[in-house]
Amino acid sequence: MKALLQRVRGARVEVADEVVGAVDQGLLVLVAVEPDDTRTSADKLLHKLLNYRVFSDAEGKMNLSLADVGGGLLLVSQFTLAADTKNGLRPSFSTAAPPALGEELFDYLLSQAKQVHGTVASGRFGADMQVHLVNDGPVTFLLQT
Repeated sequence: MKALLQRVRGARVEVADEVVGAVDQGLLVLVAVEPDDTRTSADKLLHKLLNYRVFSDAEGKMNLSLADVGGGLLLVSQFTLAADTKNGLRPSFSTAAPPALGEELFDYLLSQAKQVHGTVASGRFGADMQVHLVNDGPVTFLLQT
């Protein structure tokens, strides 16, 4: 799985002009599922998302995790992160999981996150979404499992 993690002061996802998910301070995470991913991949990714130290401590160093600061987690499915962009000028999506597997593992990641973290929101799988965010820093990392 791939995840583009962004530390945010606030973020929201809209579908057809309706807000379907929003968080204040926390993380906006764009998630891509690849063909060989499993529930174990999702579990590893969730562990990283909750514990990756991207928030500043009292000295201004990135030593605190989402779990430490109690921030919100906004998960958004984005299969385009799995694109193969090595050749040519058009992305190939042969490296992305089929939609059924992508939805299954994204839903699993979301349900597991809701069980262990306080504030969890999401976009809508497969929908045309508009994502709004205020990236804090900016701080952005690409994580892979």
